[in-house]
Amino acid sequence: MLLATIVLLGAIPQSGELARSVANVATEASAVAGKDAGASKSLPSMPTPKVKTDAEADGVNSSVAPNLAGAGTVQAPHVALSMQPVKQAYTRPRETRGQRIAWYTLAVTGHGAAAFDAYSTRLALSGGYGTEGNPFLRPFANSNALYAVTQVSPAVMDFLGKRMMVSDHRWVRRLWWLPQAAGSGFSIGAGVHNMGLVK
Repeated sequence: MLLATIVLLGAIPQSGELARSVANVATEASAVAGKDAGASKSLPSMPTPKVKTDAEADGVNSSVAPNLAGAGTVQAPHVALSMQPVKQAYTRPRETRGQRIAWYTLAVTGHGAAAFDAYSTRLALSGGYGTEGNPFLRPFANSNALYAVTQVSPAVMDFLGKRMMVSDHRWVRRLWWLPQAAGSGFSIGAGVHNMGLVK
């Protein structure tokens, strides 16, 4: 079926004899045309339109119509276009070197403060001075898993601060440091409170 489709659509000659006969038809047609050229009058190169042109339909004088027909060949003058400055592609705001250093500093401070909070909580709970107030951390309060679980909050704050640093909104970019600083402050405050209970 595929072969039949290719043969029908591709018009491939079936034999060399057929290909030769097709080539001969073209040469014979040109020879016959050369013989009949003198005997017959010349044919028009393009048939005449059967509809009226716009000039004839509007009632324009016949002396004007040839001028209008020739007007189609006139080309419009080339006008140099003024050079416009290329609009710069939009790019997201990027962090500066100073912001990167401050972000790493706040990240280390936040994770250190969370570790201090976990240490002081474990110390206070092992001495029987209180209970864990955070219901999410309460299942981990009596095991060393508390050190790992308390690192989740500073990691989220680091991510949030990094996203705020490259935000499209200017006021958000100005406050990028706030989540990390607040998380560190809460952890340090909780750790100091716990150490006060132990003493």
